[in-house]
Amino acid sequence: MKIRSLLLGSVAAAGLSTGGAYAADLGVLTSLDVCDALGLSGLTISSDTNCLQITGEVKYKFTWGDFDDEDLVIDSPNGGVAFFGGDGENDWRSRFDAWIKFVATADSDFGPAKAVLKLKQVTDARVDDEGVKYYGGSTTGDGGTVFDPGGNPIGTVSGPGSVVLDEAYVSIGDSTVIMAGKKGSIMNKGDDEPLTWLDLFNSEDVDRGVSWGPLPSSEGLDDGGMVIQVTSDLGNGFTLSAGLENLDGAQTAPFGLGGAGTAVGVIAYAGEGISAHITGAAAGVLDGEVEAWGVHAGFAGTFDNFKVVLAGAYGHDEVGVINDYWNVLASASATFDMFTIAGAVEAVDLDGDTDFGASGSISVAATEGVTINVGGRWYQSNIAGQGDSYQVAAGVSAAVTESITLTGEVGYVNGDFDELFYGSAKLAWAPGGGYTSSIKGTVTSGTDDQDLGYKIESEFKKTFE
Repeated sequence: MKIRSLLLGSVAAAGLSTGGAYAADLGVLTSLDVCDALGLSGLTISSDTNCLQITGEVKYKFTWGDFDDEDLVIDSPNGGVAFFGGDGENDWRSRFDAWIKFVATADSDFGPAKAVLKLKQVTDARVDDEGVKYYGGSTTGDGGTVFDPGGNPIGTVSGPGSVVLDEAYVSIGDSTVIMAGKKGSIMNKGDDEPLTWLDLFNSEDVDRGVSWGPLPSSEGLDDGGMVIQVTSDLGNGFTLSAGLENLDGAQTAPFGLGGAGTAVGVIAYAGEGISAHITGAAAGVLDGEVEAWGVHAGFAGTFDNFKVVLAGAYGHDEVGVINDYWNVLASASATFDMFTIAGAVEAVDLDGDTDFGASGSISVAATEGVTINVGGRWYQSNIAGQGDSYQVAAGVSAAVTESITLTGEVGYVNGDFDELFYGSAKLAWAPGGGYTSSIKGTVTSGTDDQDLGYKIESEFKKTFE
């Protein structure tokens, strides 16, 4: 039940209990209709002029096993994907993620006026080989304070997670929206996910899709942070966006590879089974010298039983170690009755060194709620002394009940340095109310100097809105 409904019932009951003279004063409750007038719903509280929406999420994940040995790596100068093995000593991870977001909205002559505040905390405690402890930071979970087996700190990158103001900005407008403050980027890097069951190797390494740089900061196109942005709905599915981002960034290395101030422009289309975009960005604009720039484009279309994805990105950096980087992929799938066949190819180039990859899969809807997947992927690296890498796997997903799902996977990986067999099983529970939890077990068996690797992952999450 909404908070404003509880307030309405409580105050109305109080007014009626004190007599008819006070019942007339219940007109003050019309302020509780502000949220409805603005078309806002969910967990809301209203004043006379503002509707306050509250959303959030709490997630906890615990992992235990012997899994910190990552000798098996699909490697290239353009990125890599690691598969874990064991080294005979236990490791564990305890990660906590939480955020809460407040959006205060009021009506104005230019459309809804909003103030947004988002608080976030991430604490990622990690123990390797039963003794070396790391603490992750409050936003990424990377780096941290390092302790030796005796508990003595031997290095500090960042302390244990603390609460940070992740977003704090204002916006105004309806079809055209102006935004300013601390927030995420307006860059559109979507429309680029392969349709195969097993992801392409480089696509997985760059967080699924294509990228204009092999690492988030290597090309200097830092985004988000302190921003001034404008988005406009042009009608007929087209949207135009422009902005200045990273306005609080440093101008020189090592604090800012591409310089402070990133200019961003996006044109996107969505409608009738098609979505597409072109995003351009240039870094270092505050001093008039562009040190890095990039372009990201993608197309995703659904045509009856067929789907197509085409995407590409290019990045150039004047001051970084990497100067030119491009990445393209194409993927298609077709569904015939109970079968879905999908394929994908990719190419990635770093300063003239070009790698190639491909993947394919067949999915079978065996019965209602049961799907069987078989797939493989391959990656060809141009590094001297490294051969092709490939992976083959089979998996099954079964909806046991409306809230319980079982999945399993077995496979074989032949990497640059080693090969291994692996198997995993996962039980997921989603009883509703925004709550989900899961437990997953994975074992790996290498053929070189690795011990048996194993990992048990448990996760618990609740969202509210």
